[in-house]
Order: sequence, then C-alpha cells, then structure tokens
Amino acid sequence: MLTETTASKLFGDENPLGKLITIDGGLDKVTYKVTGVAADCPSNSHFKFNALLSAYGPDNYFDVDAWLNSGVYTYYLLRENASVADVEKKLAGLATKYVAPELLKFLGNDLDQFRQAGGVYEYYSTKITDIHLKSTSQDDIEPGGSLLYLLVFGGIGLFILAIACINFMNMSTAQSASRAKEVGLRKTLGSLRHQMILQFLSESMLYSLVAVALAVVLCYFLLPTFNLLSGKMLTAANLLDARFFLGIALIFLIVGLLAGSYPAFYLTSFSPVEVLKGKVSAGVKSKGIRSTLVVFQFAISIFLIIFTSVVYKQIHFMLQKPLGIDKNNVLVIQDVHRLGKSSESFRNALAQQTGVSKVSFTAVKFPGTYMSTVMRGVGSEGESVVASYYSDFESQDVLKFEMKDGRYFSKEFPSDSNAVVINEAAAKVFGFDQAEGHEILYSPNAYVFIRHHVIGIMKDFNFDGFHDHVRPLAVFLDRGPSGILLVRYEGNAKTLVDNTAKLWKQYAASEPFTYTFMDENFDKLYHSEEKIGQLFSLFSGLAIFIACLGLFALATFTAEQRTKEIGIRKILGASVSSVSMALTKEFIVLVFIAFVPAAAISWWASSRWLSGFAYRVDFDPFILVGAGLSAMVIAWLTVGFQSVKAARANPVDSLRHE
Repeated sequence: MLTETTASKLFGDENPLGKLITIDGGLDKVTYKVTGVAADCPSNSHFKFNALLSAYGPDNYFDVDAWLNSGVYTYYLLRENASVADVEKKLAGLATKYVAPELLKFLGNDLDQFRQAGGVYEYYSTKITDIHLKSTSQDDIEPGGSLLYLLVFGGIGLFILAIACINFMNMSTAQSASRAKEVGLRKTLGSLRHQMILQFLSESMLYSLVAVALAVVLCYFLLPTFNLLSGKMLTAANLLDARFFLGIALIFLIVGLLAGSYPAFYLTSFSPVEVLKGKVSAGVKSKGIRSTLVVFQFAISIFLIIFTSVVYKQIHFMLQKPLGIDKNNVLVIQDVHRLGKSSESFRNALAQQTGVSKVSFTAVKFPGTYMSTVMRGVGSEGESVVASYYSDFESQDVLKFEMKDGRYFSKEFPSDSNAVVINEAAAKVFGFDQAEGHEILYSPNAYVFIRHHVIGIMKDFNFDGFHDHVRPLAVFLDRGPSGILLVRYEGNAKTLVDNTAKLWKQYAASEPFTYTFMDENFDKLYHSEEKIGQLFSLFSGLAIFIACLGLFALATFTAEQRTKEIGIRKILGASVSSVSMALTKEFIVLVFIAFVPAAAISWWASSRWLSGFAYRVDFDPFILVGAGLSAMVIAWLTVGFQSVKAARANPVDSLRHE
C-alpha cells in the first residue's frame, strides 16, 4: 500500500495497482505487489508512512508464536455503544490466560507472584486522539507533545493579554478628570447612565476589534517564523478554520468587555454637580486600583524572567554535563547493512582513512538502545526490564566508557560470543556485586531464552540523556555487521565526511549516504527545551515591553498631573535629581512589591518543572535577585526618562497662569 506521493514518485502518472516494486534491505531483496494507494498522512498525524507492508509477507512477523512477543501496536475499532472498560477487562483475562504460562515456562516465574511483588504485566488502551498530548507510553511511534507546555504557553498568552488590558484600564481611569466634564454635561442634558456605559464599552470593543484585525494579519505574516521557532507545520489554512474564528470572536468579546468594564462603570459614577463644580480630581479614587494593576503586570514579567533563566540554566547543564561516554568527534553512519557482504570491507577501508581513530559496528545510534526486554539473573528473584543493544569488540574504544568490574569483549576469548556486559544499574537489579560467576537469562526473539555469562560491569553512562535516571543496560556481542557504524575521528569533520562519502560510493554507488554526529544526536534530546527557552524569552520580552509601555504612559500622565507641584518644588530650591526621585520612587516601590509574589510563584513553578529531569540544576537564589534588580532597572529607566524631562522643565511655564 503506497501513499499518493510515493506512488507518483515510483510510477509517475501510471496506475500503480498490480505493479511490482523491489525493496532492497541490503542482505536480500524482496518483491511486493501494489494493492492500493492511500492518501498522504496529514502532518499532524501520530502515524506517518510512505508504504505499508503486509505483516504476513516474507518476513512474516506472526511466525513468532509467543504472547511475550509484544513489539507491535494494535489498533481496534469499538462497536457502536461499546465500552472501552469492558474491552480492557477482557484484555486483562488474556494476560492471565496466555502470558502467565509463557512467563512460567521461559522465566520460571508465576504471574500472580509477579503481581503480588508489585510487578505489572497488562494490556492497556489509549484513544488515538489522546496519543499526542496524553499518552503514558515511552515508545510511541512518534514523539508526542506536552499538554503541560500547551497549558503553560496558553496561560502566558492570556497573561500578556491581561497586561495589555491593564494598560487600557489604567490609562482610562487615570484620565478620568479629562472626561469627567463630558460625563457631567451629558448627565445634565438628560443622558442615562446605561447609555454612557454602552458608549464606553463600545469604544473598548472598537479598540478590541481593530486589535483582532491587526493580530490576524500579523499571524499570517509571522506564521513561517513561528513554524521555524516552534518546529510545527501550521499553514494559512489553519487561520481559516471555523474553530479558530470562533476562538478569535470570543477573545474579541471578552477582551472588549473586560478591558472596558471598569472604566465604563467608574467614569459614569461621577455626580454631575461635583463634576461641574470641579470637585473631581484626576483619578484619585482609582489610584489604589492602578497601583494594584501595575504590581500585577510586573509580577508576571518578573516571573517570566526568572522561569526563562532557570530553563536556560538547565539546558546549559544538560548540554555540558558528562554523559559517561565521549559523544564528541564520533561520526554515525546509518544503513550500513545496505552494503551487504561489502560492509566489512567498507569498515576496514574506512579505518585506514586519515584522521580515523577507531571504527565500531553497533545496532544502535545513540542516544537510545536497540530494544528493551525482560531479563532475569540466574539465581536472583524476579525479572527486570533491561535495555540492550549489540556491538562489536571496538565499541569501548569508540565510546570511551569505563569498566567498574571485569572486562569488555575481546577477540582473545572465543567464549565471548555467549557473553554479556551489563552496567551498574543492571547489576544492582540483578543483585550482582561483581561480574565473575554470574549469568542472565535473555530472550533475543521472545520465544527462546538462553543463558549469557556476565564478563564485565560498565560504569553507568547516560544513553538516554538526562530526563531519566540511567536504566539497566545489557550489551551483547554483535554476531554480524549491524546497520550502524560509529567512527571516532580526529581533525576536521568536513574532510572526514567528504572522504567517507567518496568511499561509500565505491562500495554502494546507488545507495544514499546518510550520517549524523553523536553530539548532535544527544543535543536533539533537548530540542524541545531549547524551543521552550526561546519562546519564554520571546514572551518575557513582549510582556516586559507591554508593561513598560503602560508604565511610561502612566508616568507621563502622573508628571502632567503634578506639573504645578514640580514647579513649586523647583522654585523652593529642589534639584532635578530630587524631583526626579520623588516621581520615580512610587513606581519603584510598586515593582519591589511585585517582586515578592513573583519570586515565590516562580520558585514553585521552576521546582516543579525541574522535577521532570532526573539530573537537574539547583534553584539559584541569585536568579531571583538578578530578576528583581533587572525589573527595577527597567522600570527606573522607563519612568526615569519622563521624570527627568518633567523635572528639567521651566517652572515659569507651569505657574504663569496661577
């Protein structure tokens, strides 16, 4: 079964049905007949393919008649009105009926005893629509997303929107005196309060409508940049989705009403008599609320600064912390099995290249392992899920891991073909304190269990990165050239790649040469965290910028309201610096007050986020201090400019009409 794109590549405009295609696996070639064409998988699918092959084909997967062979994903369609819970009850019965005898036969362990000891062996169901954000599996077909991060970024977006709404409310209430006479005159002329409330809300809604229109236009033009930053593949078609427009409409209504509600009800509450007698001062009653809103704004901004700093510190830690192996200067060549019988000759020729130190065949390109399966130490109680991979004699020289006890595989010992090297974590779960004299039971194909004698215990190294603790690991001797070739080199990487590509063409001119570098492979593990750091930096800068816009406008308004006071102070001998300090002190105090809740919340949120990493940095109190000082400096620069400008004004200009 081919996708439309694949069928077009192979057959052009011809009808592909019934045509034959040959798949070259390196060691053998298999011919298949095309029986159907499927639509291309959507970009947001958890399951993408170019071709589907029958599991009953030449490599008949189901020849392995064992229930422990659970390396496939099974999809089932519920009948109408059927219950998932009822299906899972029947699945539990399958484990008891079929899996238990195989556990007893191959590992000598009773399933009931295994469960009583705290072990779990069961089948479970996940809705397809839950796989991306709510999956609990470790080995999904494709990496899923994070519901937590989605909620966090959605929350930050709402906070930034709240900051903008606060700016609108602050300036509306601060300018209350300038519109008080309008309210007084309209009430005197017979306008009802609800009519004026409607007017002020309509003004707010108009601002919101214009903002929505500008936002949609910005989304359209910034979509490619967002895709590059987030790693997603959104298109302009997503902006035309009915749900998107419904969401935009709701935001328009909510923002317009919330941002305009307080100014509308506040401004229309003035008594016309007091207004026309000049007894309404500019925003005096609303000063406390404005101060509270400024505190809220900067609390959000300081929180984002602190959290962003923690994210970047953790990313730097993960990129710099030693893994226990040397990931640098290692070229990873993939699909070497396509060379077939020439793979060994290619390896030997590559080892003679200038700059190449060691070359090793392995079944895994780090990070990760070949597979995880149940193993058991002979003489120990219970089984353990152990990661494993196959490798050759040179693996230790390439990866440079250290041995804690025993030795690594050696050509001097023919018996190593039935040996295994485990790490410290595996030795701990098996109950081994040394390598000599111990054996493990291992099943390479789910229906045959054989013994391997332990010849060495490696020091733990992080083959999965730093999100989780080091898992138990077993390394077996490669019985034939595997599909991955690890090349440790010295000198210029580009020169090595060019030379290797030329050598590859000599042995497989028609096969693509694909390679990566091990350090880049490990760095990709933290790609999502790096994206999070970049997005948080963007959001932090945006939040601070919007907060400063509001603070600047508020400082400008405050300076205008205190123009006469400033003039009198200067006539009485006050200096520019003292007047400027009098104007800025109020705002700096508000930022300091905002720092307290922001520090507490950011400490809690950062600690929760860091708890998702087995290896993490400690929360640094200096980050709190730095964020607080940064916010105060930013606020001082924002307000200080306007304060100095007001303080340097000629007092004659402000007092000549008195």
